This record gives sequence, C-alpha cells and structure tokens, in this order.
Amino acid sequence: MKSKILTLPVILVISITLLVPQIHAESSVSIIMEQTTYTYCEKLFYIIEVSEITGEPAIIHIRDETGKGSSAVPIQITSLQNPIPSLIAFQAETFPLGKYFIDVEYSGVSDTAEFELIESDSICIPELIKPVMVNWITGKISDGFLIDAFQRYVDSQLIYVPFEIDEGNVYDIDIPEWIKNIGYWWIEGVISDDDFSKAMNYLLAENIIGFPTSLENEI
Repeated sequence: MKSKILTLPVILVISITLLVPQIHAESSVSIIMEQTTYTYCEKLFYIIEVSEITGEPAIIHIRDETGKGSSAVPIQITSLQNPIPSLIAFQAETFPLGKYFIDVEYSGVSDTAEFELIESDSICIPELIKPVMVNWITGKISDGFLIDAFQRYVDSQLIYVPFEIDEGNVYDIDIPEWIKNIGYWWIEGVISDDDFSKAMNYLLAENIIGFPTSLENEI
C-alpha cells in the first residue's frame, strides 16, 4: 500500500511536465565594436556575437545618417564570436565624414551599432590603384601608364611624380623589373601605404623610375 502512495506523486509530476510547453531561450545577436571613431586610411573591424549557431547567415547593412546604405551582405556564422574585418580602408572618395550605423539581422533577431568617421590628416593610396598595379605587374599596361595613374589619382603628398606624363612620353618611362616586387608586397599587405609611397618617392627622386638618360638629354 505504501508503494502505491509514493507512485502517485511521481505520475503527477510527469504529467505536469508533459503539459507545460517547453521553454527555449530566444536567439540573440550583438555587435561588438573594436572602436567607435575612425579616420581615413583605417579599416573597420567589429565582432558579431550570437547565442547559438543556427546555420543561417547574418545579414549586414552599413548606412549613414541620411539612411543611405550598402547592399545586404550575408556573413556566414561559424562560431559564437565572428570577427568581421574590412579589407578596404575608409577613403574620402566613398565615405564622407559623419556617423554610420551597422545593422545586423540573424535568426529573427537584430542589433545596431554605430561609429563615427572623423577628420584627420591621414592620406592613403586609393584602392583603384591596386588593380592598376596588378595590370602593370602582369604586363597588361606599360610603365608609363602606372606612373600616369599615380599622378592622376594619388595625392602628391604621398607620391610625388617630378615630371609630367603626356601622350608623347607615356611609353618612354622606364621602371626596372625588380620594382615589381615592391608593388606585389604592397598589394599583399606586406608593406603599408606609407612604406610603399616612401619607396616610390625615393625611386622617382633618384631617377631610378623615369626617362632613360639618353632620352632625358634629348628633352
């Protein structure tokens, strides 16, 4: 008789457990900023932190104060903390000064973080020079067209070309073959914009990059 009395509470507990809906913790997502102010030539970096890995991608938008934003960027979530480094530095041509917002959506939840791009004296080499450099290294454009691109698109405070390039002399510029190594190191991020510009300025000032001596005398 005693065993029957003990069995009844156990049955009641099991029954109640089955009737109560299972409670699951809601997924969460947050953006952890490395810093909240940036200047030109710096690269954005932040971490997307999630409470669980669902197999879904996180969808990222970056917008400015006016609401103008980037296209949706899907980011595969593979761990609870996912570093998101930008491959391209902030440049004046594409990012005006001011506040920006990062919006992330993941598994039905969202979060927003903000940062500000502030004034500084930083000057960097425009990203458009990198494909030009690749074309020069692979022999698709001549030496003169590379230097012409420097003169047109790179601030003279970074790379100063001490002569004018025009249609008449663009094919006369000579750059030694070994300098392609410097260009390759810069593209790969082995050397910085500052190191690359210092090297180019030295080579231009010493006429290691320039017109052949015989042609220079004729000019």
